[in-house]
Amino acid sequence: QVQLVESGGGLVQAGGSLRLSCAASGRAFSSVAMGWFRQAPGKERLFVAGITRNGGRTGYADSVKGRFTISRDNVKNTVYLQMNSLQPEDTAVYYCAANPLGLVVSTRESDYHYWGQGTQVTVSS
Repeated sequence: QVQLVESGGGLVQAGGSLRLSCAASGRAFSSVAMGWFRQAPGKERLFVAGITRNGGRTGYADSVKGRFTISRDNVKNTVYLQMNSLQPEDTAVYYCAANPLGLVVSTRESDYHYWGQGTQVTVSS
């Protein structure tokens, strides 16, 4: 079991930045790959970014490449999502998730077995 708690969401103007954090407890954090997903109102939940268990490999959705950066600190048991140049279309609930296949950056929801409760990000124009 892995318990995940996101924080850092909020309201920001277009062009601004936010950093999301996801604190993990339970199963060894350093053994799992981590991902961030987001769900806008009335839309399906989509992959945003992922990182392998040792941070050696990352992956991003095309819509956020060059603007978002995922990272992790295996000492603090935390994964981060630095979001720059935010746009109104980035407005969504952001979820972190853990994938027991630690060496894989997966874009599929079904590969992630543990999920946080989500944090709201709202970008005003």
